[in-house]
Amino acid sequence: MISAKLRWFIYFRNMSNFVEELKWRGMLYDIMPETEQQLNKEMTAGYIGFDPTADSLHVGHLMQIMTLIHFQKAGHKPYALVGGATGMVGDPSGKSQERNLLSEEVLQYNLACIESQLKNYLDFDCGAQSAMLVNNYDWFKTFNFLDFIRDVGKHITVNYMMAKDSVKKRLEGESGMSFTEFTYQLVQGYDFYYLWKNFDCKIQMGGSDQWGNIVTGTELIRRKDAGAAFALTTTLIKKADGTKFGKTESGTVWLDPKRTSPYKFYQFWLNASDSDVIAWIRIFTLMKQAEIVTLEKDHIAAPHLRILQKALARDITVRVHSEREYETAVDASSILFGNGTAEAFAKLDEETFLDIFEGVPQFNLESSVLENGLPIIDLLAEQTHIFPSKGEARKMLLGGGVSINKEKVSDVNLVVGNANLINNKYMILQKGKRNFYLIILI
Repeated sequence: MISAKLRWFIYFRNMSNFVEELKWRGMLYDIMPETEQQLNKEMTAGYIGFDPTADSLHVGHLMQIMTLIHFQKAGHKPYALVGGATGMVGDPSGKSQERNLLSEEVLQYNLACIESQLKNYLDFDCGAQSAMLVNNYDWFKTFNFLDFIRDVGKHITVNYMMAKDSVKKRLEGESGMSFTEFTYQLVQGYDFYYLWKNFDCKIQMGGSDQWGNIVTGTELIRRKDAGAAFALTTTLIKKADGTKFGKTESGTVWLDPKRTSPYKFYQFWLNASDSDVIAWIRIFTLMKQAEIVTLEKDHIAAPHLRILQKALARDITVRVHSEREYETAVDASSILFGNGTAEAFAKLDEETFLDIFEGVPQFNLESSVLENGLPIIDLLAEQTHIFPSKGEARKMLLGGGVSINKEKVSDVNLVVGNANLINNKYMILQKGKRNFYLIILI
């Protein structure tokens, strides 16, 4: 079986025009003049920054990860910059208030986690275009304040910095902007300068909200060393219903399986709306244009089959997690409303099992209650109140409308005991076709 990581790297074999690739995928937002000419002229080093605000990247970072993948696939050299220094400051772009600053210990832990994740998506051993990881703390840790304002600050005017949208919006707001945040664009600008000077990194990329910070870097390179540098930004992902991309009722969708299980990750993509999935399958998969167009036609012909959603969820779950985790997520997704059995539920790990029943009414039951057996009528009407009365429970049982662990119960005198538990702890009760309840032994 081909590993998930190898699937990513096989994609690099066929070279392409980077800008054109972003255009047809709907990823390109803005580009500085002559950037495309530079990219078409020679292998070019470029970078994207990732702030270590958490110990995992989330699906909101996938746009930038995909950008670096396409960049490398097009024959260029990608740099992933983790902001050990900028993470101590906080980027004001797109923020309505100042972020909480993280301690050195937390930052270092987050950095190590993010570096480990990024290595799953880029090829760090393919010759001249091998990806590189850099940490801006390495060049800022010995850069004192006086040297910074002398060597960097004097090249960028306050008027230039005030003209940036990210600064304007904050200054017009009630909370204002601290000096720390105001200087962020100088810090990020120096990152670009340092990478340009020491690694011949000629292009910085990022989300469209980063345009002001990025061009500050190109301006610093021009004013300080009369050099030429380039910029490119990608679109910000927004959901059609107005809710924030990458968020669910249970919170952020993370790439780390310890934070977001593969099952929940798969469900996030599978539940994409028809209006969102049209854009997402182009942005977040490595499928070719012709393949996507064919899938789109099939989806339009039979939208109820959710062809695009299934293709998107499969592609991205396999790449972020693995083929095995994808298959487990598919099985878990169909097990509740499909032909699931107690044995099938028992094979699931506990986290996936509980994920399936998230949002399903749950009842805690003392273990002593089942020790000597409990009449099914009492379980349904007294211990859980699934039915408001024993009479209604009896009626539903006689009509074949009650199941325990996906098996119908018709015996109104059935006594339920420990033998009916899944993994000695859980019991699944079903009323009718689609009403499920989870009993948890405590």
